[in-house]
Amino acid sequence: MKYAILLLLCCITALTGYSQQDKYPLQITHLSGNLYTYISYGSYSGERYPANALYLVTDKGVVLFDTPWNEEYYQPLLDSIWARHHKKVIMCISTHFHDDRTGGLKYYASKGIKTYTTRKTDSLCIINHNNRARFLIPEDTTFHVGGYTFQTYYPGPGHTEDNIVIWLPKQKILYGGCLIKSVQDTNLGNLGDANVKEWGRSLRKLQQKFPNPTFVIVGHNDWSNKNSIQHTIDLVSAYNKAHR
Repeated sequence: MKYAILLLLCCITALTGYSQQDKYPLQITHLSGNLYTYISYGSYSGERYPANALYLVTDKGVVLFDTPWNEEYYQPLLDSIWARHHKKVIMCISTHFHDDRTGGLKYYASKGIKTYTTRKTDSLCIINHNNRARFLIPEDTTFHVGGYTFQTYYPGPGHTEDNIVIWLPKQKILYGGCLIKSVQDTNLGNLGDANVKEWGRSLRKLQQKFPNPTFVIVGHNDWSNKNSIQHTIDLVSAYNKAHR
């Protein structure tokens, strides 16, 4: 009898897990050329919340810009990339220390994937007991991988003290991560590790550094509107005015 009950509980657990993944599936969308966005989900303010990230398909393999938010997506992302492109993921760069960017670093390193963060991100991962990368890079680093060039850039503090962006110069695509809010957003979201006083200055530096991008990929919600950087500046200004 107890084995029948155990089997029933296992079935219920499996069905529950499947329904969650079915309700919040990993979403992959072609962006441009060999660039793809993907959406995973995590919990924020008691609700499931989407996180955007990016990957690049090269001759040498696939480069991830940030990991999925939750472990239920770590292996499915690798499987989906293999099914679509018949290539393995070879490296992953996380853009700041929060779980929606670093959550999968340990898992991906165990799969032989080279994982990278800046030294500042690594120090914050240590303090906050988050997963760490195996390789540390300067904040402004240029990579050449499989015929593609991309660079990391640190404009200054904002959403966090360590948030970097990634620029693909040939495609003129800016992966801004959580430093940049979607035009859908009406507030700055999680400010637990933010530096709101410097955030606007950092964004203006970013505008000067990479003017007129073809796409700006934000950390959460819709990224189709390129006015997201100015929208974030406006949100920051409004917040600072209200909290003088």
